[in-house]
Amino acid sequence: MAASGPSAAAPGRTGGLAAQIVLLLLILTFCVFPFYWMVVTSLKTQIVALQSPPAWLFEPTFSNYREVLFGDGVGATLINSLIVAVCTTALAVALGCPAAYALARFEFRGKKDLWFWFITNRMVSPIVLALPFFLIVRHLGLLDTHLVLILIYLTFNLPIVIWICTDQFRAIPYDLDEAATLEGASHWRIFRSICLPLAMPGVAVSSIFSFIFSWNELMFALVLTRNDAKTAPAMAVSFMEGYDLPYGKIMATSTLIVIPVIIFALIASKQLVRGLTMGAVK
Repeated sequence: MAASGPSAAAPGRTGGLAAQIVLLLLILTFCVFPFYWMVVTSLKTQIVALQSPPAWLFEPTFSNYREVLFGDGVGATLINSLIVAVCTTALAVALGCPAAYALARFEFRGKKDLWFWFITNRMVSPIVLALPFFLIVRHLGLLDTHLVLILIYLTFNLPIVIWICTDQFRAIPYDLDEAATLEGASHWRIFRSICLPLAMPGVAVSSIFSFIFSWNELMFALVLTRNDAKTAPAMAVSFMEGYDLPYGKIMATSTLIVIPVIIFALIASKQLVRGLTMGAVK
């Protein structure tokens, strides 16, 4: 007689689990390999980096990092990127959270139009706005300043914060607001002491997105900065001159650009997971 019961089904479950593991490993390899290759190339000399087929075994060198940090001034551009990204994120969260709370809790004239503008804000290509922004900024005398990048980045990061945080505030039961109102709490007190702490997962997610978008932005940084406020992505592009492509220096700069984003995401990872999964299970 053929075997039946749990022992007979075990091989099928084991095979399915093995297939899932293999699939996950393939996806992980596909996602991680570009970062691995970037770091490996940053440790190669120009001659080794241009070898074909690629050299998998080589003597690593940190000369590219020394050159970009101490010779090409990438360290200063990293500081510029950090200043712009942190200030933009702080302003976007400080202004976006109260706006998101108002959109989630109150009804007012033009609310749907305002919400539609926030949703469609990211549809405009930066290259369309680059020339008008350049002419305005040059007229105001703000070229090559941190302030102009912060203000421009704020225009497309603020809608992201409002969009994400509005959904977070909507998920908070309105009964909490009513109970606090009966206790004499003002709208500001309800927002600051009750709703904002409960919406922190969404605030964390929007902060990470805002930081990453500000940190990685290239178009406006290329057009509106020269030396004093040049950011790290703009500096990485500046290494490509004609047919001269110093792959080691480009990859070393790219690795230095990625590290702060990874650290920031790891710090906020707990809130990030909660924010991304909130509302998935009722």
